[in-house]
Amino acid sequence: MELFGSSGIRGVVGEHLTPSVVLEVAQAAGTVLATDRVAVARDTRLTGRMLTDAAASGLASVGVDVDRLGQIPTPGLQAYAESEGVPGVMVTASHNPPEYNGIKLVGSDGVELPRERLEAVEEALLGEDGAPTVAWDETGATATIDSARERYVEELLAATDSETVAAADLTVALDPGHGAGALTSPEFFRELGCRVKTVHAQPDGHFPGRNPEPVAETLGDLQRFVRATGADLGVAHDGDADRAIFVDERGELVPGSAAFAALAADELDAGDTLVSAVNVSQRLVDIVDDAGATLSMTPIGSTHIVTRIRRMEREGKRVPIAGEGNGGILFPGFRIARDGAYTAARFCEVLAARDAPASRVVAPFDDYENVRRNVSYDSDREREAMLEALKRAATDADAELDTTDGYRLDYGDGWVLARPSGTEPVVRVYAEARTRERANELADILSDPLATTTAE
Repeated sequence: MELFGSSGIRGVVGEHLTPSVVLEVAQAAGTVLATDRVAVARDTRLTGRMLTDAAASGLASVGVDVDRLGQIPTPGLQAYAESEGVPGVMVTASHNPPEYNGIKLVGSDGVELPRERLEAVEEALLGEDGAPTVAWDETGATATIDSARERYVEELLAATDSETVAAADLTVALDPGHGAGALTSPEFFRELGCRVKTVHAQPDGHFPGRNPEPVAETLGDLQRFVRATGADLGVAHDGDADRAIFVDERGELVPGSAAFAALAADELDAGDTLVSAVNVSQRLVDIVDDAGATLSMTPIGSTHIVTRIRRMEREGKRVPIAGEGNGGILFPGFRIARDGAYTAARFCEVLAARDAPASRVVAPFDDYENVRRNVSYDSDREREAMLEALKRAATDADAELDTTDGYRLDYGDGWVLARPSGTEPVVRVYAEARTRERANELADILSDPLATTTAE
């Protein structure tokens, strides 16, 4: 696919993503999905209203009625789509910087469209004639839906063991990062019976407190806040709140893969399948082996993971948990969708059931070190040169090579993966080993050739 990457369409607004592009995508989606009604929503980005206006116009122009939900987390739109039986258009760039925005398409089951449906939308979009518009008296109507956030919170509460969580008397420090989670997560955790403290909880598309991506470099405020408030757990979201990253009661950042492993250990039984991306941590491999389960690896990105879960389920496989170590975790029994608030609630359930602090719950899975680096490029020519250098380095390396998505080298005591991002002009390098020193050594194997290429 040319337009839809690993997690929808994204780009810098005014450069790669314009209102006209969004309008045309919405027209194509409205035509291909053959529906008479679509829900449209956005996160808190400054350009969100402009682009949802464009999406609503595009849908109306092909005869589709539009339910406008306003600002809501992506999983909130998905909940509405499933409950109403209508597709959805989410305007969000998730974890990307403020100047970005994007589009994610959701089916009437509340699940991201599979790749074959996205390809059909893209084919309609790129066709010579584009999507056919309707006559003036057949254009779609617009309805403002004020209850979507409230309904989403109610659904989360119904799906969570509120009594167990409330009995644990947890204090949760929330950092929505000025994103859409600020509009729902504080209320949800209060309703769960937690004492809630917040930081960066004002919806603001400038993202003044921190960038939308919840990584070590952006979560210092949350770590200090947890220590200052004596919270039992810190929870950070990305811009559209479909991810959750944790800080333990000591104010220490919990690696996303360690939290994923702790949740997976609580979910997996013999014969189950865990779906994850090619950058899956050895922590998860160990859990899968211990449980007698199977690991199914995909290219990186939620679209690939969702598509694989659906395939596994069609084949009669049970997939109780799936996702990536970036905090994007799915519980398919709830919905085949990433949901940061639900993931955090499930983690609270584990803390409550074990009557143990977060540091102790993740301790068995905290014996690996992870390194991630981004090497940027400025042109398609530079990108191609970097990928050629990467290919040479990977094929020459004395390690087991996997090319599911990019180049992954397995050295036995650790691994390194390099792949071009599907959402930003960077090549990402991931490495994991038992020690930070070894992880950095492994990262150098593939990042050094990339850096040398950009310096030429």
